Amino acid sequence: MEWRASHILVRDKSLAEAIIKRLKSGGSFEALARDFSTCPSKSKGGDLGWFSEGQMVKPFEDAVKKGSKGRILGPVKTRFGYHIIRKTGERQES
Repeated sequence: MEWRASHILVRDKSLAEAIIKRLKSGGSFEALARDFSTCPSKSKGGDLGWFSEGQMVKPFEDAVKKGSKGRILGPVKTRFGYHIIRKTGERQES
């Protein structure tokens, strides 16, 4: 199985929660990723592309596996910080 997701990575849990509130009130995921994320993926609106099992840190991967497409997940804590995740796809590996 492969998954596709976008994320916003921040160091502070309270900032992550504030961003989630903005998303729930209609904020643009891509714009918020560009403005706040510390990950290089911010230049692509947070898009991480397709990945398969074992390519992401376990807490991140577990959240994406359980989440439904389009749903905002998080904040998910990993050694990198706090992730706000939007699952954008799921497919069988080709």
